[in-house]
Amino acid sequence: MPLLRFDLVAGRTPDELRTLLDAAHDAVVAAFEVPDGDRYQVVHQHVPGELVVHDTGLGIARTDDVVVLQMTSRQRTREQKERFYALLVANLADRCGIAPTDVVVSVVENSDADWSFGHGRAQFLTGEL
Repeated sequence: MPLLRFDLVAGRTPDELRTLLDAAHDAVVAAFEVPDGDRYQVVHQHVPGELVVHDTGLGIARTDDVVVLQMTSRQRTREQKERFYALLVANLADRCGIAPTDVVVSVVENSDADWSFGHGRAQFLTGEL
């Protein structure tokens, strides 16, 4: 945990996708200090034209390399989130050649009661996690 959902324009190879997911996971581990094996990622690929990502008036030009990342997570501090954003764009630029202008992140926070990792139990509440 957290759960990362990626929306991308289709066309990346399996190796490129793995590199992207690894880069994002490394940013999660470093920023939020979660265990390395704590990894939940979902990729949605869209045909061109199905992913519309404008600049919100900031003058940011986007390309077909755009990555829209929605992270669902327990509450994190402002500092942790800002560290995550910075690490994420650095990792994606270094490893995938994705420009920081092509990375959009939205964080959705929830509580311990909002997670079940299997067996119909809320492991954060039961003390299993």
